[in-house]
Amino acid sequence: VSQSRYSFVGPRPALFNQYDLIKLRTTKGVYHLTPGLTGWAQVNGRDDLSIAKKVNFDAEYLKKKSFFFDLKILYLTFIKIIRREGIQH
Repeated sequence: VSQSRYSFVGPRPALFNQYDLIKLRTTKGVYHLTPGLTGWAQVNGRDDLSIAKKVNFDAEYLKKKSFFFDLKILYLTFIKIIRREGIQH
């Protein structure tokens, strides 16, 4: 059985040159999560968050990960998109 490399919900994938993000995610164990199109950090500030705060939200997601938490994140993502909140580019 092949496993998907991406998910709807999970931490956004790190770019190859985001060494500080990769290091913090490794320290917090977040690297175990499948990357997603949206995540807990995205609905809590996205581009307005520092890398450390993003990783803290990713670590919180790791602890709370569940079907219903994913549904909440998807719902909040939909609301943010409709309202165009937190989008800088």
